[in-house]
Amino acid sequence: MAQGRKLPVSLAELRIDTVLRCGQSFRWRQLDDEWFTHRHCVLKGRLVSLKQDTSHLYYNVTWPSKPPTTSSKSQSTVKTEPCRDEDDVRLLQSYFALSHSLSAMYELWTASDTNFAKRAPAFAGIRILNQDAWETLVSFICSSNNNISRISQMVHKLCLHYGPYISTVQGELFHDFPTPEALTGPKVESHLRELGFGYRAKYIAETARIITEERPLGWLDSLRNPECPALGAIKQEESDEKTATSPTYAAAQEALLGLSGVGPKVADCVCLMGLGWAEAVPVDTHVWQIAQRDYNFGKGAKTKTMNKATYDAVGLHFRKIWGPQAGWAQSVLFTANLKSFAAQASAAKLAVKEEVAKVEEGLVKVEEGLVKVEDEVIKVEDEDKAIRAVSVARAAKRKVKLEDSAVPKLEGGGETTLVRRSKRKKASG
Repeated sequence: MAQGRKLPVSLAELRIDTVLRCGQSFRWRQLDDEWFTHRHCVLKGRLVSLKQDTSHLYYNVTWPSKPPTTSSKSQSTVKTEPCRDEDDVRLLQSYFALSHSLSAMYELWTASDTNFAKRAPAFAGIRILNQDAWETLVSFICSSNNNISRISQMVHKLCLHYGPYISTVQGELFHDFPTPEALTGPKVESHLRELGFGYRAKYIAETARIITEERPLGWLDSLRNPECPALGAIKQEESDEKTATSPTYAAAQEALLGLSGVGPKVADCVCLMGLGWAEAVPVDTHVWQIAQRDYNFGKGAKTKTMNKATYDAVGLHFRKIWGPQAGWAQSVLFTANLKSFAAQASAAKLAVKEEVAKVEEGLVKVEEGLVKVEDEVIKVEDEDKAIRAVSVARAAKRKVKLEDSAVPKLEGGGETTLVRRSKRKKASG
């Protein structure tokens, strides 16, 4: 596959190898063994194929020869003749929420939370996807007592059996996500049970029926954060009862709890990843473990279960630490807590040790957040800065010209003593 078109985006702002595998979206598929290879998914009626390097996101888009007709009460209608280049760019910018500066948010969370500062360097580029609300709702109904691999299998089966066909890549069929109407009918529940959905089959079929028959057109998108619009979202039908009330996170969460198979965690997942409410903090077993282990939350409590009051308290606790985009910060720590990313965390820690080992013994040592260079001690805030300090020491030792970007700045903007010494030696020589 050709590299295709590209968007400028750094790995600090987006890492698709992490974001697309960390339990937000369950439809992206990788079809070969290369790292940073193409990942494929159908979004808004087109097949999107992505690849990334350190400075750009490369994308190819494949449209079906005959655009599928979509009549839905939650999804946006597929445009039959879009201005495709511009539309594809808008889709990716919206889907990855690229209007937000992730680096700036990481800096804020690092300054306010030592635990985040400790874990974030190994998990840069994790941002919240801005997904279709209906797809997010059904996907997280499937997440009940489940893991990412099995959820992905279930979502793939939903698309394969009920979604419109879009394209084929390397013999793999790609379908769009099914509409609520496609998941209604007397045989849907029994068929889903045959496909291995278990008790979730009833929840999916019942929620599809409620959305189709009992909610007005565009009801799900009416719960969306107005500051985070979805691409092509359906505008809710005008109501006879005029209200001046703007959508809120609390109102969206409460409305979602009225659907079949939706508890607080599923509601918050939909609020965060499908409706744009960045303050929503979904609390599952991973986040509960993080709250207890790293933040001493509920210390001494004998019960292992979590009631609604405890659930709400955990979310409030993290919002106080991380602010109005607490859900984004939570996703970083959630990913760091997943076993599938354990190697990534270990590799970051090993990098520091390897860098130090490359420097001659006695020149530089890294111990508990301090970089010791000869007889000077440089305080660093994280492992990345430690690595930069080591690089500076090595460059000075070899009399290599230092790049400004490689010089770690101390408080007040000064240089390390080692760098100043190196400069004085060069001047005197």
